[in-house]
Amino acid sequence: MIAPKYRRIILKLSGEALAGDQGYGIDPEVVNYIASQIKEVIQQFRVEIAIVVGGGNIWRGVAGSAKGMDRAAADYMGMLATVINSLALQDALEKVNVDTRVQVAIEMRAIAEPYIRRRAIRHLEKGRAVIFAAGTGNPYFSTDTTAALRAAEIEAEAILMAKRVDGVYDSDPMKNPDAKKFARLTYIEMLNMGLGVMDATAASLCMENKIPLVVFNISEAGNIKKAILGEEIGTCIGSDR
Repeated sequence: MIAPKYRRIILKLSGEALAGDQGYGIDPEVVNYIASQIKEVIQQFRVEIAIVVGGGNIWRGVAGSAKGMDRAAADYMGMLATVINSLALQDALEKVNVDTRVQVAIEMRAIAEPYIRRRAIRHLEKGRAVIFAAGTGNPYFSTDTTAALRAAEIEAEAILMAKRVDGVYDSDPMKNPDAKKFARLTYIEMLNMGLGVMDATAASLCMENKIPLVVFNISEAGNIKKAILGEEIGTCIGSDR
């Protein structure tokens, strides 16, 4: 058996990834497809996977505040959207026999356990998938920052960022057919070029803790497996080249 490059990872899923082609809400077929890919790498390679899901398919706090809503209230609504997505993903994973725990940064005893670092690590060591919901529990912080923070806390070896494009480009490949794709970047280069892969707070956390980021297309079957094996897919971002 081929040994995986990473043994413990954070999988960062955007809320939009769960919406599929419909663009909003949750597409059960897409969620089931993602769950099947996660199952494959957990059961085949014994990789420990923690997941952070965004909420943009339901609500975006930044968009709400731009229209006059109080930013903190809008962000808390976004956190609740991530909980909805996390429960949907948990249901899909458990239907394919992957033991899963949702841990929330805001206490919700009836539906999920609170985030406790040592408990999360223990779940991972027992082969369970762990989904971190409700962001960091604080407004003004993105789910990208949540992924970077949790990755540092649980000592993840990498963050795999699942997108609907096959890497990082110098401009939008959907609008510019001549957009250039990067195979490798440093965090400094990413920030200096304003590529918008993740916010500056998240990038700083990853850079300081030397956590590599792999940006890849979730729509292509087997890409989570390829990323974990260290194959050249998407764009790899690190502290150095």
